[in-house]
Amino acid sequence: MLLLAVASIAIASQSASAQMMKSDNSNPMVGGAPMLRTMDIVDNAVNSADHTTLVAAVKAAGLVDTLKSKGPFTVFAPTNSAFDKLPAGTVGTLVKPENKDTLTKILTYHVVAGKLDSKAIAKRIKAGGGKAQLKTVSGGSLWAWMNGNNLVLTDEKGGTSTVTVANVYQSNGVIHVVDSVLIPN
Repeated sequence: MLLLAVASIAIASQSASAQMMKSDNSNPMVGGAPMLRTMDIVDNAVNSADHTTLVAAVKAAGLVDTLKSKGPFTVFAPTNSAFDKLPAGTVGTLVKPENKDTLTKILTYHVVAGKLDSKAIAKRIKAGGGKAQLKTVSGGSLWAWMNGNNLVLTDEKGGTSTVTVANVYQSNGVIHVVDSVLIPN
């Protein structure tokens, strides 16, 4: 069963990559833009049409310099449509200066210190008997597990988010695109 989970992650990341156009060194295109390994997390995200809400939130939270730093970081990057799933007005409220602390906590909940590509996450899932607990930069926890061929994350509220594009390597880490915003306690 555990070996199956590891194989599933490898197959899922390979098939997702095979279906997408490539940028440099087999990095997938994201949001219609090449994701260049020579660029950092912020510079690549700025070019993705699918991550304009995330970029605006990172700027509002004052996290640009952090995510441009050496890292390495693993970022579970919600798409614009992931933010659209939140109740109406949530994003507008979060980006207000008076809510910077809450926004920062939510965004840093999507970041894990270190460079965890799908192989590294698979190894942790195997070691965890089918689930891996990931400590986030915000101090919270995420749980990674497999649902068939899909890598899924569960947040502290019990919500789930599926990795839709894995292993987008950056100069200072790796991004995994996710389809829902993860919410900490």
